[in-house]
Amino acid sequence: MPTRVFVVDDSALMRKIIKDLIESDPELKVVGTASDGIHVLEKLDVINPDVITLDVNMKLMDGLTTLKLIMEKHPIPVIMLSNATRKGAEETLKALEYGAIDYVAKPSGEISLDLEKIRDELITKIKAAAKAKIVKHEDIASVSVPNEETFKENLIVIGASTGGPPAIEKILKSLPENTPPLLIVQHMPPGFTRSFARRLSTLCSFEVKEAEEGDQITSGKALVAPGGYNTIVGEDKTVHLVDSPLVHGIKPSVDYAMKTAAEVFRSKTIGVLLTGMGRDGVFGMMEIKKYGGKTIAQDEASCTVFGMPKAAIEAGCVDEVLPLSMIPREIIRLCFS
Repeated sequence: MPTRVFVVDDSALMRKIIKDLIESDPELKVVGTASDGIHVLEKLDVINPDVITLDVNMKLMDGLTTLKLIMEKHPIPVIMLSNATRKGAEETLKALEYGAIDYVAKPSGEISLDLEKIRDELITKIKAAAKAKIVKHEDIASVSVPNEETFKENLIVIGASTGGPPAIEKILKSLPENTPPLLIVQHMPPGFTRSFARRLSTLCSFEVKEAEEGDQITSGKALVAPGGYNTIVGEDKTVHLVDSPLVHGIKPSVDYAMKTAAEVFRSKTIGVLLTGMGRDGVFGMMEIKKYGGKTIAQDEASCTVFGMPKAAIEAGCVDEVLPLSMIPREIIRLCFS
């Protein structure tokens, strides 16, 4: 039976283009459309789709307001369609906080006649969303350590994809001001990672920034791998951005970051693999284990999509499988073990 999709966009032209793209895959069927949030909420009482695609910018009721009401009244997996701009990225991150499963950036603004460019991404994410769980993460209690303690010898590499931004946010908010050095690899396109780092920096007690060439890896700082590059760790304990081939069809790659981190930090490397579809991070976790480091995977119950963690667990390269709420405390414990 095809996955049932409901399309919401205030442009009749975009609704038709999106519908045609979705139905070009025989496993997907568009069962309804709406031009604004008011109408979609009315129709959801009658139509029960598996997934909703939701435009961020709409006139009568904007996408973020609509999303909040959907999550309150009809919790259904939602894929946001947003502009690939700074404002669009910030709205998308807010949507993920409100409960959206994932997002796709329109390639040319609100009216993107070249939407065919993102066909495969859109279809893949709709299919993943249909199998995803809507997970609401509670705040995690802060982890405290003596102020004089430092973690200069450790490096924590966190990798995530679908469902990752809110999970990463919860982990980082609970870590102490003198946190161990962190390298965050979240599957995101260029521009979105900068907004993600900017958002995290307003929520955390330590510095968070999008990684730049030559940035020093040090305690009290988290670096977010930029979209469009692979971020690697150099022998001098700085990060380097390389325009290397896609890994698993994406850049930044968790595998690249974890592998090079393990080669430099060896047994002091801690790999954390969070929610997401696919296998990115499995090879990286294997490399961390090879050099004597420790690995953690998020458990199925707290994952939006139990793909990347599951693949790593099945590969035998995970030391501990934990709910999201227990991961921050375990990171700190491993730094002292």
